[in-house]
Amino acid sequence: MTRPVTPQAGGLPVALAELRRALGPAGVLAPDDAAAGFVRDERALLPAHPAAVLRPRSTAQVAAAVALCARYGVPVVPFAGGTGLVGGALPLGTGSQVVLSVRELNRIRSVEPADFALTAEAGCVVADVQRAADRAGLLFPLRLASEGSCRIGGVVATNAGGSNVLRYGMTRDLVLGLEAVLPDGQVWHGLRTLRKDNTGYDLKQLLIGSEGTLGIVTAATLRLFPRPRHRAVALLALPGLDALTPLLALARELLEERLTALELFGRTGLDLVLDRLAGFQDPFDRPHPWYLLVEATATRDGAGLAALLETFLTEVTERGLAVDAVPALDQAQARAFWALREALPEAEKRAGGAVKHDVSVPLGSIAAFVEAARAAVAAACPGAPMNVFGHVGDGNVHFNVLAGQGSSAVIYRLVGEFGGSVSAEHGVGVLKREALAAARSPLELALLRTVKAALDPQGIMNPGKLLPAP
Repeated sequence: MTRPVTPQAGGLPVALAELRRALGPAGVLAPDDAAAGFVRDERALLPAHPAAVLRPRSTAQVAAAVALCARYGVPVVPFAGGTGLVGGALPLGTGSQVVLSVRELNRIRSVEPADFALTAEAGCVVADVQRAADRAGLLFPLRLASEGSCRIGGVVATNAGGSNVLRYGMTRDLVLGLEAVLPDGQVWHGLRTLRKDNTGYDLKQLLIGSEGTLGIVTAATLRLFPRPRHRAVALLALPGLDALTPLLALARELLEERLTALELFGRTGLDLVLDRLAGFQDPFDRPHPWYLLVEATATRDGAGLAALLETFLTEVTERGLAVDAVPALDQAQARAFWALREALPEAEKRAGGAVKHDVSVPLGSIAAFVEAARAAVAAACPGAPMNVFGHVGDGNVHFNVLAGQGSSAVIYRLVGEFGGSVSAEHGVGVLKREALAAARSPLELALLRTVKAALDPQGIMNPGKLLPAP
């Protein structure tokens, strides 16, 4: 699919001169203050010193820029919203790599209600895509804390998850087709609305989750769904984590396909929110060790949905799986419950930050993993507070340790023992490369490198990310 390219003489200075001619003066930013907004990520843990920031305004300009970089052997780092947590969109080294921003590619190209599909360019903010779907009476279900600033190119590149994965799946499940610029500048026109296409390799799945190492996504055709008109939300206080596995099973049994989200957080996290942020209050009259936020949605029969949730709450309390439960009486209270959960990252920041671990384990192992990790981190980092929360309906645990330097090796070792993943939804980037090397078998790593070498023989696409050194 990709033609081998022999780099021409001249290198970076000549390439930058040609890029300015191709993109115009405003399309190439020097690595100064003007470029600073395009060389950051959410955690700001790594330095970033690009040779330049490219700002193409169309797929054709992206293709022209990548072709020039391939011609002169210049590494290209794709950049979207800058909300990543693992350094995946930052240039490495000093002044040797160019950053290519897709922010100017920000059009909703089409909304096709008959196909339950929408095509958006890579620079579109996720919240804008949600609103475009809503105007058509439909739902784009990707739900993220950063949805007001993250962009479609970034969520596709990292296979983002979020709180609706339980019902709608990861980004991988929401993409019907892609348009992408390959490492030699060719454009792959793969935008389709087909649900069934049994014709060999699924090329879009190679690019989803590849973190820009195989090419640059410029547009995506996304799945839409009927828009729920009714929502039932409740907050449960758990006696302990032993209740979690039977709770998850009962929620699936009683709420069936209406079950949208199951969000776990602990007392440490709730105290952080109450202590560090204004406008929040404890929904219960006394503290509890763990809390579970439950949401179910439906397109019709709101009364029936409310009755199902009431039956679920009665069952969990009668079985002793919850010591207290508060249903949201209206949408304002539902938003308040969700706000508690969604405020956890900001409360961590206000407390000085945390060493973050976005991991996943099998559903039946969540409680055992969390207890084992808490004990191991307490031994390795005495006195370090642990803020554990996550989308437990799909096994995703955010095990964050405040002032917990040295906790990562402990947690990743346990993830391996429990048959989990060192990255559930935030990608690998730079910060998790070595953890990936420990988590994947030599054969798996060899296969990943084979794919990379086949599509990007020069190795210019986001080098140093995702794949550990051989």
